[in-house]
Formats: sequence, C-alpha cells, structure tokens
Amino acid sequence: MQINNNLTENFWISKQDKINVFAIKKFRVRLEKTCCTIPKGETKMIMKGQQQQLDMDKWIEKGDVLIEALPYIQRFNRKIIVVKYGGSAMLDENFMKSVIQDITLLKLVGFKPIIVHGGGKAISRHIDRLGMETQFINGLRVTDEDTLEAAEMVLNSVNKKLVQIVEQLGVRAIGISGKDGRLLTVKKKLSEGQDIGYVGEVTHVNKEILLELLEDDFLPIICPIGLDEDYHGYNINADDAACAIARAVNAEKLAFLTDIEGVYKDYNDKSSLISELSTTEARQLLAGGTIGGGMLPKLNNCIDAIEHGVSRVHILDGRIPHCLLLEIFTNKGVGTAILSEGAEKFFDTNI
Repeated sequence: MQINNNLTENFWISKQDKINVFAIKKFRVRLEKTCCTIPKGETKMIMKGQQQQLDMDKWIEKGDVLIEALPYIQRFNRKIIVVKYGGSAMLDENFMKSVIQDITLLKLVGFKPIIVHGGGKAISRHIDRLGMETQFINGLRVTDEDTLEAAEMVLNSVNKKLVQIVEQLGVRAIGISGKDGRLLTVKKKLSEGQDIGYVGEVTHVNKEILLELLEDDFLPIICPIGLDEDYHGYNINADDAACAIARAVNAEKLAFLTDIEGVYKDYNDKSSLISELSTTEARQLLAGGTIGGGMLPKLNNCIDAIEHGVSRVHILDGRIPHCLLLEIFTNKGVGTAILSEGAEKFFDTNI
C-alpha cells in the first residue's frame, strides 16, 4: 500500500496548527509499518475470520438465552397467563406488533394466554374528535350514554385489530366482548361514593367460555364491556377486568403492560426499581405513602389477584420490546413481580 508522501500538503495548515504536522507524520509512519507487516490479502482474511467469530458469538448468545428459558417453559407449560394490554404501547404499531409477537410465542411454547385489552387513550382521542367533554373523578372516566357508545365502538375496533395481528402470526384468535355469553356481569361502580355513570365493577365471570376456547386451542382477546343484571352495558376498567378474569380461571400469571417500568421504592430514583415484592411488602409500600397515581389501584389489584390464587403478578413497561419474554423467560426480568408470602424469589429486591 502506497502512502501519499504529500499527506501534509493536502491540508491547509495555519500557524497555530503547525504543531499538528508532526503528529500527522507519525501517524503516516505507523500506518506504513502496519500495512507493510500484513499483506493486503491476509488483512482481508483476518477481518473475515474476526467477523465469523463475532457471528458465532451472537449465535452462542442466542443459544444461551434459549437454554435460560427452558426451565420456565417447562414450569409454565399448559398454564394460563392473563395479559392486560394497555397504555401508550397500544398507540404505536411497532409496539403493538412486538407485544402480540410475545404473546403468540407464549402460546406456541405451551402457555395458555388470554388478552384483556384497554383503550383509554384511543377513547379519549375519539371523544375529543367528536367534540365531547371528558370528565374524570378519582382517575375514572365519567361515562354517560354517549361516552359509553363511543368507548364501545373504539374498544371493538381495537379488539378486531389485535385479532387480525394474532391471526397473521399463525395462531387462532377469537375477539369477544364481555357482553358475549354474559362473559362479564357487573354492577355499578362508585368512586368514593360518587356516581360516575356507566362504569362497572365485575361481579361474575363466565369462565366456562374462556376455558372452552383455551381447550379448543384459541387465544381469547377480551374487550372490557359488561352487562348488569338488567342487561345494560357498562364500561369496565381493563385492570379490573383482567384481575377478575385471572381469579376466575385460576391463572398462573397475570401481567399488566403499562407505561411504567414497574414499582419503584422511590419513583424519583430510577435505580430503585423493585424486582420482586411479596404482598406484605406491597402493603408496606402502600401504607408508606410512596405509591400514588395510577400505580395505587394497580398494586391493589395485584394484591387482590395474589390473594385469590394467582401465582405471580407482573407489572411491565409495554413500550420495552419483548418485555413479556424478558420478564418470564430470563432470570433477572425487566419489571416488578408481586408474589404470595413464602413463594420462591428468583432474585433480590431493592426493598
């Protein structure tokens, strides 16, 4: 390889930069020695060999990930997992596909997943486009007849979109409303004694519908709209619906996909993410006043689910690609797992 002996002449050097000329010449000498030491053909062979080694390392790393997942696949084979899917991850097409890929893979390796989806952000956008006012009381949407109609329309649209994505991945899916077969029976829900309209609290789950669908190898995708005893429709908070369904079908796992990474001991300190919590530790956090906002009812739902037989409840950031797989199939996980007293902990918490 020939090096341009006039390398320094190819640059305009100011008086202030003359000191750099010596450094440029030293670099040229080192480059000449290197190129003289390794013939051109051998240089290509070395680079090719290094690339092959990098490729092999990547494949070995993928193999290690699969081996790490093996005990979890064995442990949860044929177990029911309820996934509550909501938050900002529903508004991004790529996030949505990533989540559905995760759930589809869970199905294909032996899990029995059930999806319960929300749609609050999409409902709010639709209501704004219609020029309707949105009112919230204690974080719950006040739902009159018109709002209920708009919410049901948006939720049904989301439901069929999710069915379409799952079907494209080769898994049979059925989208159903809580109205279908009276899957979800509700009563009026009050918010600290205040009437918030047609917002329902689940009183009964017709679990036979879901168990039959699972037995027939379908993936149920549930829209959180229910009926009261007088057959009037009610909107149901998707977290509440997922929790009620998980209890009814004796799910092994319940996963909440949200807009937050998990439970923090101190929300302002991102290093304080808690990997695992017992129900007692969760209650201590609630009593300590460090938990607020939307996490407060979510954590209460987690405790309720655990106390009604669900083995583990996971809170994950649905915006993290493949968060479900990382949480369930790896030793460390990426969110917070809530478990019953005395249950085996896989890793230390920050509590």
